[in-house]
Amino acid sequence: MSVEEKDKPETEPTGETLSFQAEVSRLLHLMVHSVYSNKEIFLRELISNAADACEKLRYAAITDPALSIGDEGFSVTIEPDKEAGTILISDNGIGMNRADLIDNLGTIARSGTRAFLDSLSEAKDGSALIGQFGVGFYSAFMVADRVEVISRRAGEDEAWRWTSDGMGAFTVEPAGAEEAPARGTRILIHLKDAEKGFAEKPELQRIIKAYSAHIPIPVSVREPGDEAAEAVTDGSALWVKSKSDVKSEEYKDFYGHVSGQFDEPALTLHYRAEGRHEYAVLLFVPSMKPFDLFDPSRKGRIKLYVRRVFITDEAEILPAWLRFVRGVIDSEDLPLNLSREMLQSNPVLEAITKGVTNRVLSELEKTAEKDPETFAKVWDAFGPVLKEGLYEDPARRDALLKIARFNSTRSGDGLRALSDYVADMKDNQTKIFFALGESPEAVLASPHLEGFRARDVEVLLLSDSVDAFWVQTALGFDGKPFQSITQGSADLDAIPLADSDAAETDENADDGSRAADVAVLKAFFKETLGDKVQDVVESQRLAESAVCLVAPEFGPDRQMEKIMERAGQGMGGMAPVLEINPKHALIAELARSYAAAGDKSRFADAAWLLLGQARILDGELPDDPADYARRFSALMQSGFGSA
Repeated sequence: MSVEEKDKPETEPTGETLSFQAEVSRLLHLMVHSVYSNKEIFLRELISNAADACEKLRYAAITDPALSIGDEGFSVTIEPDKEAGTILISDNGIGMNRADLIDNLGTIARSGTRAFLDSLSEAKDGSALIGQFGVGFYSAFMVADRVEVISRRAGEDEAWRWTSDGMGAFTVEPAGAEEAPARGTRILIHLKDAEKGFAEKPELQRIIKAYSAHIPIPVSVREPGDEAAEAVTDGSALWVKSKSDVKSEEYKDFYGHVSGQFDEPALTLHYRAEGRHEYAVLLFVPSMKPFDLFDPSRKGRIKLYVRRVFITDEAEILPAWLRFVRGVIDSEDLPLNLSREMLQSNPVLEAITKGVTNRVLSELEKTAEKDPETFAKVWDAFGPVLKEGLYEDPARRDALLKIARFNSTRSGDGLRALSDYVADMKDNQTKIFFALGESPEAVLASPHLEGFRARDVEVLLLSDSVDAFWVQTALGFDGKPFQSITQGSADLDAIPLADSDAAETDENADDGSRAADVAVLKAFFKETLGDKVQDVVESQRLAESAVCLVAPEFGPDRQMEKIMERAGQGMGGMAPVLEINPKHALIAELARSYAAAGDKSRFADAAWLLLGQARILDGELPDDPADYARRFSALMQSGFGSA
């Protein structure tokens, strides 16, 4: 709605022309100049909108029966006119008044619109994306050079006409009583010359059967001269049928209706719960990510019905970590006059939520065991969302950990289950080790992995943003606690090295003199670095690098600390631990030289440079880059000067 429009009174002069919202104009440009091959989906979108309008009135009439008196049978009628090159789509649903027409057809308020438009403009065939963002009405402009909408809201006297050619503006004016429905909406599509084949009755019937066969409102087609409309669909609810009576094609068609997507559903869950509470369930797990999957609102898209009466698609029936699931739940027990407040605290709905959530989780676990290939696709699309449940749903954490899949240092053949990890644990290994990072590749480059790699100890590579949170609360799996490789001691001494030669060399490499020299060097480094480090210790986890930084035993993981700092919620004062590798040639030489030197002050540069190096290996800058550069230049100058 334009800024000027917001302040205008309800009674405006006829023929008022308004500008579309900027996002709508951009969308319409894509539609008007469409090169998308699957243009016929415009009919699916308009029929779906008409059916929604009928369902909204059916619900509103529960509290105000007068709204539907005299015309209780809801329907959608399609009337093609081949000679005129038009298609009229009529419904007797809730209808729209002037404000509704402007709000619903002049703006796109739903979040994520920009992402949708960017994807739509880049897609080769954007018809697969239309419908996912509540913009289905505008798909009419793929086939129309002008669209007229005449509507009368149920319970109101005035009717209104909305007209546009999709070129940036629309007109709203009062409609004559003789051309307007008693209630509901009529959409007249003036087809482009190249699209007039859509006005053929057989073509319309084919499209309706292909895309709208399971709309829960009857759909009919009537040509000029027909005495009565010919039914194409009967409006029967698929979810109340027996599973054995439904074909796979019917499930796919219905999935397209409730999801607005064109992918094949990865999983279909259809059953009827009986007992204390009775309800029918028809849910789908998509194989493709919805565009609003990571919308901040994290709302689900399950449609709630009560005894075939549509109630809402905003009921929080499934937890946010299952928001990608689409479908319908139809209760026999809930009251029809559910308010928003009742939805939030209704014990029947709470029982349905618990039962359906557990059933979906059980189905995912069954799929993971019996059809790992399909489950791998589901996890690839929705794994990061499912892992939100590890953090938010402690009661189901163990069940979620069973189906969770992870990249690891041993996942060359695919993602790893925790049961596989535990089965392959090394002798004397008591913990499940993990590493957090921006990506699996970044984690694999970390020096913290060296000691684990030398012992062939598997490490989980956790790179989703949610990983840093759930590992803080998860106690473990199968009795084995989780342990970050960048936090606290590595506990690797008891695990033998994988290479027997390396193990023998390691056992014979140390002697009392060298150990004493390293201990003195550690103390000097700790004194020199002061509060920049919590401690300086010998490392079990390093095999090739000289130094690394780790988090204190009871502090946040290094990656978690970085996330908190970026969010402006840094803990503050949690200095890292500097680990040094006593077997590294540089550390060994520094320890020997420091023990033999008279003037030990020059070794301060080494302490600061090693701390800076450790920060660089951790993906950070030294605390003071200028000081680091100065010390590094001085070291190089002295080295080349003595050469």
